[in-house]
Amino acid sequence: MRRLLLLPFLMMACKGTDSVAPVARSVPLLGHVIIVVEENTDYSAVIGDSSMPYLNGLAQQYALATQYYAVTHPSIGNYFMMTVGKIITNDDGYSQVVSDDNIVRRLIAAGKTWKSYAEDLPSVGYTGPSVGNYARKHNVIALLSDVVNDSTQRNNLVPFTQFATDLAGGHLPGYAFVAPNLCNDAHDCPLATADQWLQTNIDPLVKSATFQRDGLLVIVFDEAGSDNMNGGGRVACVIVSPKAKRGYQGVGVYEHQSLLRLSGEALGLTALPNAAATAPEMGEFFSTTGTP
Repeated sequence: MRRLLLLPFLMMACKGTDSVAPVARSVPLLGHVIIVVEENTDYSAVIGDSSMPYLNGLAQQYALATQYYAVTHPSIGNYFMMTVGKIITNDDGYSQVVSDDNIVRRLIAAGKTWKSYAEDLPSVGYTGPSVGNYARKHNVIALLSDVVNDSTQRNNLVPFTQFATDLAGGHLPGYAFVAPNLCNDAHDCPLATADQWLQTNIDPLVKSATFQRDGLLVIVFDEAGSDNMNGGGRVACVIVSPKAKRGYQGVGVYEHQSLLRLSGEALGLTALPNAAATAPEMGEFFSTTGTP
């Protein structure tokens, strides 16, 4: 009887606390995160421009961050922010081994698989300087101590030709960092060249059953070409996932440390390196939560 008398009060109490219910996870847990980085172009030169119809098509079909900014100039500091959560250096010729906390360290600790797919990388496990159209400044994972000092982890530095093989064979890792070469990332060649490369090499990923089940693809530019706002200028960041809001244009302000946070959260990491731990989270782009 006492329980029955208390029931109305309990119901009223619950009703009154709806607005302070536990906050749900805003980024869904996913099985595969793929980051593709393009180069040195202002947001306004990419979004809505006819030279990149494929990328704009993805932005229209999936989600676009309209207020996303690079953190510095030139390139290398932005790549470090995406993977380490710090601007380790602004010297594009930097070649020292970096011992700071980083995404690879966190992935290994969580038992997650990873690979860096760098186009024109001379060989598997290569940690040397730039060669031909391969730019080490765009593949800073090859400078991390967790990789350089571990022969097993070095084998996860692979030429981009391995990407299609891994996708077809069902061996895509949990985390993949993709660095096109100096032509195909729009550094040395027109945007149209980069867009065609994306359509040829990345569209098979987007259309694959593996990706459409539990994938997240982010195509982002490392820095703006002529814009310095927030350090590196406003750049295009397109978020593609079966869990993303369709045709959505995000309103939040983000930088590369938020991308690092998103990469980790989507894979279920509970600890994130450096600035990623406190960066604005990118949950607004997703319409579902929880395990796929």
